[in-house]
Amino acid sequence: CTVLMCRGKAMKDFKGPDCRFVNFKKGEAVYVYYKLIGKSTELWAGSVGSDFGYFPKDLLEINHNYTVEELELPTDVSLIFYLF
Repeated sequence: CTVLMCRGKAMKDFKGPDCRFVNFKKGEAVYVYYKLIGKSTELWAGSVGSDFGYFPKDLLEINHNYTVEELELPTDVSLIFYLF
């Protein structure tokens, strides 16, 4: 399941290094669905318009929280195959 966590405003332009990242321009609304943990704590995942991908969390100014609950989900290979 995917839950919208928060919305923010891009503080500067961002162009990701590859197609896994979402690009945005300063001032655009960015919607956050996942806050990554572990080795990638500096990245969040979200959308801008119909585009979805990762982006550096430091480029976003949060202006609305949709939920205060955060749920940590494991992402090991066995779980991924189980879900599909």
